[in-house]
Amino acid sequence: MSHPLKAKLLSMLEVVYPALDCNFLAEELLATLGLSPDQPAPPAHQNHWSESDIILITYADTVQQADEKPLATLHQFLNRCLSDTISGVHILPFFPYSSDDGFSVMDYLAVNESHGGWDDIENIAKDFKLMADLVINHMSARSRWFENFKKRIDPGKDYFYEGNPRDDLSAVVRPRTSPLLTPVQTDDGERYVWCTFSEDQVDLNFANPRVLIEFAAIIRYYLERGVLIFRLDAVAFLWKEPGTACIHLQQTHELIKILRLLIEHHSPDAVIITETNVPNRENLTYFGNANEAHAVYNFSLPPLLINTLVTGDCKHLKTWLMSMPPAQMGTTYLNFIASHDGIGMRPTDGLLSEEEKQRLINTMDSFGGKVSYRRTADGRDQPYEINIALYDALKGTAGNGADHWQLQRFICAHTVMLALEGIPAFYLHSLLATENDTERVEHTGRLRSINRSQWQLADLKQALDNPLSHHSKAYHELKRLIAIRRRQPAFHPNATQFTLHLGLQLFGFWRQSMRRDQSIFCIHNISDEVQQVALSDINLIGTDHWVDLIAGATIDDLSGCITLKPYQSVWLSNRE
Repeated sequence: MSHPLKAKLLSMLEVVYPALDCNFLAEELLATLGLSPDQPAPPAHQNHWSESDIILITYADTVQQADEKPLATLHQFLNRCLSDTISGVHILPFFPYSSDDGFSVMDYLAVNESHGGWDDIENIAKDFKLMADLVINHMSARSRWFENFKKRIDPGKDYFYEGNPRDDLSAVVRPRTSPLLTPVQTDDGERYVWCTFSEDQVDLNFANPRVLIEFAAIIRYYLERGVLIFRLDAVAFLWKEPGTACIHLQQTHELIKILRLLIEHHSPDAVIITETNVPNRENLTYFGNANEAHAVYNFSLPPLLINTLVTGDCKHLKTWLMSMPPAQMGTTYLNFIASHDGIGMRPTDGLLSEEEKQRLINTMDSFGGKVSYRRTADGRDQPYEINIALYDALKGTAGNGADHWQLQRFICAHTVMLALEGIPAFYLHSLLATENDTERVEHTGRLRSINRSQWQLADLKQALDNPLSHHSKAYHELKRLIAIRRRQPAFHPNATQFTLHLGLQLFGFWRQSMRRDQSIFCIHNISDEVQQVALSDINLIGTDHWVDLIAGATIDDLSGCITLKPYQSVWLSNRE
């Protein structure tokens, strides 16, 4: 009898584990997920999103209230303030952890008691599409698995990747400056464990198929508790092979295909998103042939868009946009311009010159930002990311410093993001226009803390209720723009997109709905000077009725011009 699911799984496993009995491994993986070998496949190239999808990114404890677990407070805030604005919420790692604000997981199957419990997670999942991290590359050095590794017992004995200090590891790509190998004393002597990120985050050994089976069980547990979207954290580093760069290896891509195959057969509407903070061309490989990630983070967008707005020149942003391939049906981009991490500089490789990168870094430094570094193969420390709150990143321009256009520039950045091909994702602190938290940096000693503030719910409510507060102005205008976006078929994540050529101070692109019944011309003045655009330059069809969706103004004279104030945007649509 033919078993199509098992056969497909087997072909992938044999690429990763050519020396093993993959038939037995395939059967164990299917059993772990509760799948039958001949379970029918979900429809191919099926979109799991629409123009109404907006993702919120937040830590479990970003919003707090006395005598209440943060997850309950977060749920209350989401329902009261954002139920009409977002469709999904990405709760950053909510597990017990030892460092890195959650990304050094001690127990994958538990909720951090200080945040709440699985019932809180499940309650949020009932009201919003829940996105959670699968921290798959590494685990805490204080986890039970790693304690067992040191004791040389299972489970854990062979779960972590060991390196040899005598091997040539000079080609290994690193996102940090810390040592790659950490010596650890175990019950049978000293061993060197591989630590891509820090000595507290020990890389897992997927060459041991038991680790893959463990993660299959973890995935099923998450699915049964309402997780619908899986963010594969740091997945590019998953497979190690001394003598190589140890990033983007073929085994890594096959493992992602395996995880997707298992997840989508268990839950056909589930989605995998890969988190790969790397140069743009490398990032795009994680789509595979529409058989790896359903969505990839658009990592080049944040630095390019911020650079555009602080220089008043959209040349590089426009060049990048023209080079981006349309995502196949069933895949899309996850667009973001701020996150819990910093503004990645590696995604600008090949897009900005070294001089332009340094100018951006200097500008962010003048606005209170910090710089984190990584160590290259030749031992040099290179800027890896800029740590700064987005609101402060846009407080002025390069060379001229802070000005009075900060809020308008900030709104313009999000208006661009909302209109681009893909699903928009808002970091909560950007939706609230939170500033740099320098006190938190001093308290934690970690540069990324600058954009990881915590709000007391009462203080947040007061800030949002005050019409003179920049928090309130940003929050209410962004909610208004999101509401407009969610009603436009031309803003479907897979709708057609073409770049417009309107000079260096006007960044524009055209979107067309999949049924071709709506066109939207998205034009943004990315400079601090008034700009004009001739309507004849964008070829509005004379027989259609055109309106600016943002201002609600009708366009009557198609032979005339539109005047855009500094950082003003228009969405010109042939239907309201």
